Amino acid sequence: MREKKQTAYGGQAVVEGVMFAGQTSYVTAVRRKDNSIEYFELDRKESKIAKRLKKVPFLRGLVALIQASANGTKHLNFSSERYDVHPDEDEKIKSEEETSKLAMILGVGALGVLSFLFGKLIFTITPAVVANFFSPVISSNVGQIMLESFFKLMLLLVYIYLISMTPIIRRVFQYHGAEHKVINAFENGAPLTVEGVQKQSRLHYRCGSSFILFTVIVGMFVYMFVATDPLWWRILNRVLLIPVVIGISFEVLQLTNKVRNVPLLNVLGYPGLWLQLLTTKEPKDDQVEVAIHSFKKVLENDKKRQKSGIYNSKVIS
Repeated sequence: MREKKQTAYGGQAVVEGVMFAGQTSYVTAVRRKDNSIEYFELDRKESKIAKRLKKVPFLRGLVALIQASANGTKHLNFSSERYDVHPDEDEKIKSEEETSKLAMILGVGALGVLSFLFGKLIFTITPAVVANFFSPVISSNVGQIMLESFFKLMLLLVYIYLISMTPIIRRVFQYHGAEHKVINAFENGAPLTVEGVQKQSRLHYRCGSSFILFTVIVGMFVYMFVATDPLWWRILNRVLLIPVVIGISFEVLQLTNKVRNVPLLNVLGYPGLWLQLLTTKEPKDDQVEVAIHSFKKVLENDKKRQKSGIYNSKVIS
């Protein structure tokens, strides 16, 4: 019988593979062109300050995001260095090699680990500036904020659509789906086999894609408390409020995950799941196999190296 309090495992899709975060380690498994699977492992270490901050509501989200970004970047770099053109996509990728590499950096970096130092600024400032152009027509504070949120959502959707057109990112999105399927299989008590995992949903309430969408929704309500004029002040408060929006959005993400099995309340997570229809694709069996290898390695490390006291592994997937 499984323990009542189950560790909330999470992960991240990388180039031709999947990274999972466990109680004691981070493990990435990637598929090479010769069909071999290569691993990259890092011990999971947290400072006392980080552990304390992760217990503080609204601050823990920012800490978790910084940790996910730092660790995710290391695993993404590993997968990029080991990257081989997959046989199924060989000709397509060769013809679009430079474009695909750029999309890989922008797509995986911004969506997988949420590169907020760059991406978040662009997605926060640009809609505010564009909405300001319409101030002669829509001048009210509420109208401007709603228009700004609309442009932010459109920018996000167009961005995801454009990068998903490149072969590499399309395969990354398939591995993203494989990651979710493995987590769903584990949480639902299904066998961690290709057949058992493929029966699971490629969507998950505790996903980074949902988190990104929640920052748009939460931001709209937070901005209602500050003025939109003049433009310099609008841009400044948007930047200063990024940690606030991130902190609240993380709590919303955790809430939707907690109530995902509660009738009526489970609809709170639907917007994030809808976005995942774009950021995940149905994986192939060989991609699911890689995700299973990564996850089993994490579980194996936990059993071998787990000490007294269990880490709180609530990692955004």
